[in-house]
Amino acid sequence: MSRNVLVLADVRDGALRNVSLECLAAAGRVAEGGKVTAAVFGSKAKSLAVTLAHHGADEVIVVENDQLDQYTTDAYFQAFKQVIDTVGPDVIFTGHTAVGRDVSPRIAARLGVGLISDCTDVQLTDGRIVFTRPIYAGKAFVKKVVKSGMVFATLRPNNIPAREPDPSRKAEVKELDVTFAPETLRTIVKEVVKKTAEGVDLSEARIIVSGGRGVKSADGFKPLQELADVLGGAVGASRGACDAGYCDYALQIGQTGKVVTPDLYIACGISGAIQHLAGMSNSKVIVAINKDPEANIFNVADYGIVGDLFEVVPMLTEEFKKVLAQKV
Repeated sequence: MSRNVLVLADVRDGALRNVSLECLAAAGRVAEGGKVTAAVFGSKAKSLAVTLAHHGADEVIVVENDQLDQYTTDAYFQAFKQVIDTVGPDVIFTGHTAVGRDVSPRIAARLGVGLISDCTDVQLTDGRIVFTRPIYAGKAFVKKVVKSGMVFATLRPNNIPAREPDPSRKAEVKELDVTFAPETLRTIVKEVVKKTAEGVDLSEARIIVSGGRGVKSADGFKPLQELADVLGGAVGASRGACDAGYCDYALQIGQTGKVVTPDLYIACGISGAIQHLAGMSNSKVIVAINKDPEANIFNVADYGIVGDLFEVVPMLTEEFKKVLAQKV
């Protein structure tokens, strides 16, 4: 059964986020000979079409409009709805990011279809698309299918590997003109002020070094940042560290923060409260560093180091520097 699949590309600062390419890989799994279409918005949208084609898009719908450079619910909803009306897809995938989590439920409600959110896997079984998603704060997983009508799902970043780019692939590029009446845009972004330093996007980082109350102060995050820089990763934090004022809430990982699934998660001075585990327990490899051998974080860790993080982390940093230097 061939299916036409539509993917909403997630763009930040004029560049594609990795989850967009992961959604294209999932689309390729379920299309079964149907067309994979990517929709991309913003003033630089056309320049991104080639990358989307190399990663699996057969068609790219380009909506070049500077009012879509920064995400707002009203503008994206109108643009995405017009793309859907134009394409008429059987399946829609978006990333389970701030953009996807916000616009997808509104689109689904307008279309009168169900939405399967935060999927960690997509497979074909007996011709049906089967989605896997976590429940109970990641303690269990359920499999879901859509019995009839349009299939609509958001996919969690870092779970479905993107396809290797194929430079020989080409896509048909179509431009769609979308205009907005001023009265329909209730929110307009005037300026974006970033609180976090430039670097690896936390939600898409393959390696995360995270700190809890055990870092003791804002300065306590400095050795964690150094380790993250050496590994090419990002720094995260528990809510306890954020509440204590050691770092900005933009770094918070957990049930009320970001949900991450990196290849390597290094938890430093984090006790392992259930709210924090809900945001990182699906990481592929978890390393815990804590002075308390009874800390709950060791129950989910693949590797545990009982010790003072201010002694252990610098030692790890130096060893990683030596190992990585040998590979150059």
